[in-house]
Amino acid sequence: MKAISLAHPGGSDMLRLVEMVTPQPQPHELLIEVKAAAVNRTDIMWRENRSLKPPYPILGVEVAGVVVTSQDSRFPEGSRVCGLVNLGGYAEYAVMPANRAIPIPENLSFIEAAGIPEVFLTAYQTLYWLGALKAGEQVLIHAGASGVGTAAIQLAKQSGAKVFVTAGSEEKLAFCRQLGADVTINYHEEDFALRIAEATQGAGVDVLLDLVGASYFEQNLASMALDGRWILIGMVGGTQVSHLDLGALISQRIQLIGTLLTPRSDTYKARLTQEFIQETLPLLAKGTVKPIIDRVFPLSEVQAAHQHMEANRNIGKIILTID
Repeated sequence: MKAISLAHPGGSDMLRLVEMVTPQPQPHELLIEVKAAAVNRTDIMWRENRSLKPPYPILGVEVAGVVVTSQDSRFPEGSRVCGLVNLGGYAEYAVMPANRAIPIPENLSFIEAAGIPEVFLTAYQTLYWLGALKAGEQVLIHAGASGVGTAAIQLAKQSGAKVFVTAGSEEKLAFCRQLGADVTINYHEEDFALRIAEATQGAGVDVLLDLVGASYFEQNLASMALDGRWILIGMVGGTQVSHLDLGALISQRIQLIGTLLTPRSDTYKARLTQEFIQETLPLLAKGTVKPIIDRVFPLSEVQAAHQHMEANRNIGKIILTID
């Protein structure tokens, strides 16, 4: 089968279309003929990981396609599914644990479905399992036009929360407003902490989804409400904080929680997937919430797809199609 691997770790020019052996599923796994796979920052981290040794892996953790081999009665051969895989997604075939497979609603294409698992599961996990978001609360979502951001805006609005977002252009902010964001802030032009203080009469936000990290630390701290839940899920703004005011964290009883979904155990991901299917998949089937697709590239143009993500030009998901 055709797949994307590495010449060696490094930039996007190290991505290679190669021939690989088709994987063989275990009894608890499905063999998927992949129709579309999504590009994630996790893939870039794998691509740049200098500690990797040959043979290098097939990249990709998120796919949509058709079941071709199954021993699970829930997903007979021919079923349309999407879900998270343990690498191997940028390929013509991939194996997926059956308890992590998400049925694709009839109203969604493979391209749309490939944009669901990573970002909607991450948004669901961070908003509800870790952030305990409730109706009437206020949530700040950084990188609102990203894949996770666009999913989180929609889910938060369905929960009855007031949504604040940051993004770096008016185009991105306008799109966030279309998705339901109540307050949009261009981080290039204004201090988001001051804007939030003004909009909340100094109370701050109850939940913060932080995809940025160190460069926003002091502004984030100033934006938090009493008993706020601050969920750190990305570090594009750096990892080192020069000054950390523990007193503010304690006095405001702020919970600072760091998380990544990809390294979580298979059991954790399966439990999250099953709850997501019950709670959120009906909203996707009705079109109440939807995956946001930015651009679609054929598998042969994977280098351009990675470059597009690294340039931070996307609004929503970047998808690879496998023909």
